[in-house]
Amino acid sequence: GTVPVGRYVIAGLLLVAVALNGCGGPARPAGPGAPAVTVVKALQKEVTEWDDYTGRLAAVDEVDVRAQVSGYLESIHFKDGQIVKKGDLLFIIDPRPYQAVLDRAIAGEKQAEAGQSLADVNLKRTQELAKQKVVASQDLDDQRSKQLQAAASVQVAQAEMKAAQLNLDFTRITAPVSGRIDRHLVSEGNLISGGAAAATLLTTIVSLDPIYAYFEADEQAYLKYVRLDRSGERQSSREKANPVRLALADEDGFPHEGRMNFVQNRVDVNTATIQGRAIFENPDLLLTPGQFVRLQLLGSPPHQAVLIPDEAILSDQSQKFVWVIGAENKSEYRKVKPGPLNGVLRVIREGLKHNERVVGLGWRSF
Repeated sequence: GTVPVGRYVIAGLLLVAVALNGCGGPARPAGPGAPAVTVVKALQKEVTEWDDYTGRLAAVDEVDVRAQVSGYLESIHFKDGQIVKKGDLLFIIDPRPYQAVLDRAIAGEKQAEAGQSLADVNLKRTQELAKQKVVASQDLDDQRSKQLQAAASVQVAQAEMKAAQLNLDFTRITAPVSGRIDRHLVSEGNLISGGAAAATLLTTIVSLDPIYAYFEADEQAYLKYVRLDRSGERQSSREKANPVRLALADEDGFPHEGRMNFVQNRVDVNTATIQGRAIFENPDLLLTPGQFVRLQLLGSPPHQAVLIPDEAILSDQSQKFVWVIGAENKSEYRKVKPGPLNGVLRVIREGLKHNERVVGLGWRSF
């Protein structure tokens, strides 16, 4: 609660103000009253630390839809931006040229099969005559060769028919994955190229459920996780799917729960960070690839920690400190090493003990 600690500081400030007013200058109206001084005791309780990160959402599957055969785009079978399922029809390329090739291949296969049937009959007839010594062995060898050639021709014709059928099937372009489709990039009637690295890009699809969140951790955080793993306090996210919590820009708290499923195999030499990836279920499709999100990764197992209000921590350039009330109610400058937030309280890793009193102007007691 509010105590008279610090009244000497406040009284000193008031005396300075009075002295300045008494130095021949005109009297000034009284300002606001001196702010209340609040003293709080550092708590100690069991906490589980969560480390804060900023991340970006990304699709698990992101597919460029391209044509595998060339031809005129005959029709489009989706609405730009809709949800599609794997196997849904998206585009049709004019199938008539490929149907003609397939018809020719089917005819070629029938012709090859007819040739093989004739070769089989001739070989059988020649074998009977050879047994009766009516034909020479050379004639038998010739018939055997023709029969093998006819069988090979059938295999070639069947392969050509399968290739023609495959190309005809490729004129119907279907969704390779489920997700949200982009707008169509080519209009009906355009001639498109297919089957090569430079094949025409028709649209893209991104999967939505589940969804990835990528984030970067600095070397200090990475080393902390490694040492916790080696001490047995917290398993590495390489080995265990540690919990991760997520919040969107307009959300309070961290309502979305996920888990780690990847840690990069090296530290980036340019940024001195290492990339991690978490995966989240997204049944309502609220999470969208490309969004910035706030993340919390499990940073420690449950342990006893010292906590004070976050507002009690002050900054002296790069150093964090608090005012601690010691013997005879005198304030003492104390450097501290803050940890993560736990609700409205801040974990203090070093510099403060349980039940030590911390002072400041206008702080809340708890």
